[in-house]
Amino acid sequence: MPPIPRLYERVFAEHLREHRQMVLVAGPRQVGKTTTCRALASEGGYLNWDDQDHRRLILQGPGAVAARVGLERLRSERAVVVFDELHRYGRWKTFLKGFFDTWGDRARVVVTGSSRLDVYRRGGDSLMGRYFLYRMHPLTVGELADPAVPSEPVRRAPRPLAAATWMALWEHGGFPEPFLRRDRRFSNRWQRLRVQQLVREDIRDLTRIQEIDRIEVLVALLAERSGTQLSYSSLAGEVQVSVDTMRRWLTVLGTLHHGFLVRPWFKNVTRSLRKEPKWYCSDWSTVADPGRRAETLVAGHLLKAVHLWTDLGFGRYELRYLRDRQKREVDFVIVRDGRPWILVEVKLAEERLDPALRHYQAQTGARHTFQAVLEMPWVDADCFARTEPCAVPARTLLSQLA
Repeated sequence: MPPIPRLYERVFAEHLREHRQMVLVAGPRQVGKTTTCRALASEGGYLNWDDQDHRRLILQGPGAVAARVGLERLRSERAVVVFDELHRYGRWKTFLKGFFDTWGDRARVVVTGSSRLDVYRRGGDSLMGRYFLYRMHPLTVGELADPAVPSEPVRRAPRPLAAATWMALWEHGGFPEPFLRRDRRFSNRWQRLRVQQLVREDIRDLTRIQEIDRIEVLVALLAERSGTQLSYSSLAGEVQVSVDTMRRWLTVLGTLHHGFLVRPWFKNVTRSLRKEPKWYCSDWSTVADPGRRAETLVAGHLLKAVHLWTDLGFGRYELRYLRDRQKREVDFVIVRDGRPWILVEVKLAEERLDPALRHYQAQTGARHTFQAVLEMPWVDADCFARTEPCAVPARTLLSQLA
């Protein structure tokens, strides 16, 4: 199959036209960062830290890079320079600050990294004010149906997705290569290799963790428990490490985008932090249980939406879940600017409304309340025209998101 047009290429191109700040792109391995960003680079403007010749040039300093790209020559338009996997360079922030401060008026800069590009001040000069961060996610229903840059958070008209495309997304996940190949044997081998690279390369190279074998056990346990509330003490006991070590390892796996934590929502932030979070794998196709895979798939779609809406400046969005002492639970709540906005309960086939939806809509004042059903056929109707709790096809709802 031909390459799929990515929403993010349009997002980054729009940014480069309208803003002087650098584009920092964070996202998991093999999500398409290199392919997408390299297409934006000017001639000679793509530099990959993993390429030995490119690394030598970067180590010579900003002036050497500027000479390669020809920034000292008169140009009809600004050059675009892409630094790929630059976070592996220990002094990457200092290098970028020097390059941007010297050449920022003649070039636009894109920087990618598999781990989160932590640019907050840790001593020395900060990059704050010199960049905008974008978080890149796997393919989703909304992006496949329409890769246009959204002008508002929610599309007012759903977009259909071919049944074969929907099934490929369910079976092979949203990472471009296995999704495009659509071969079960290939996907199995790709998934194993990706985990090996995560554990044996990324964790080894970017952290001080030595117990690689135990990390591999933890990764397998997390795939089985995607969509469940985590017990740090239980996981620590199974892997035979301390609770503090388990918390740190989960933070590392989240930093490397192997998965993500969804925390409960409370008006009281302290109560929220004390409650156990839920874990979701970034690649839902690795989750064997159909019900948990369904919840993980929807979680990935919702996280991508809240990240994109936040990164595009529509507001401050968060993904949380709801649970009370009576064990009434709603899988997800999208919080907009500190207030619950959308409630989503995920079901594989059940269309009878979960009573917790009405309860929590009354409690939180959320405007929209959905029960997203994976096996319901697509319906050509605007989910967001409804404000009362409603069972909707998951593919209809997700097509209206990013």
